[in-house]
Amino acid sequence: MNVAIVKYNAGNIFSVVNTLKRLGVEPLLTDDAEELHKADRVIFPGQGEARGAMEYLKARKLDELIRSLQQPVLGICVGQQLLCRHSEEGDTDCIGVFDAEVKRFRPNRHEEKVPCMGWNRLYDTSSPLMKGLEQQYVYFVHSFYVPLCPETIATADYIIPYSAALHKDNFYATQFHPEKSGDAGEQILKNFLDL
Repeated sequence: MNVAIVKYNAGNIFSVVNTLKRLGVEPLLTDDAEELHKADRVIFPGQGEARGAMEYLKARKLDELIRSLQQPVLGICVGQQLLCRHSEEGDTDCIGVFDAEVKRFRPNRHEEKVPCMGWNRLYDTSSPLMKGLEQQYVYFVHSFYVPLCPETIATADYIIPYSAALHKDNFYATQFHPEKSGDAGEQILKNFLDL
């Protein structure tokens, strides 16, 4: 299977590469339009800041390219947020696959620390991407979140319930890091490859 990972100025790409290699997949890390279009699967991972990432993507027309992809696409963490319409982080217009606004966590109590960092449980899972993952714990690191919406396929709860994963057409996305989530995370990536 030909798996491409979108290369852009975001962190955490190499942990995704290493996890895929453990699953027997040798991914291609690229920002080349032709390579991304011909891949069987495309992964759009990232850690970082929305505005700088979108400026990089727009300067290279990668935002338009990602929107045009027809094969299964998986956004991870900031990748999920950038697939939404807008982010409060830097008041940033994003790619717009999901008609959702990314919001900043606003703590109500002293013990509600931001960023949300650590293991959290998934519930209300649906879609083939989430097969076998109800009530599983996965790893999150984020200060921004996607509210619950029609495209939500898994929920997590930190301060409020929010979208742990999204799905629309050929686009899938997780707020958590499958590549840092042990067996549950590997199952997510296997499910994605099996779509």
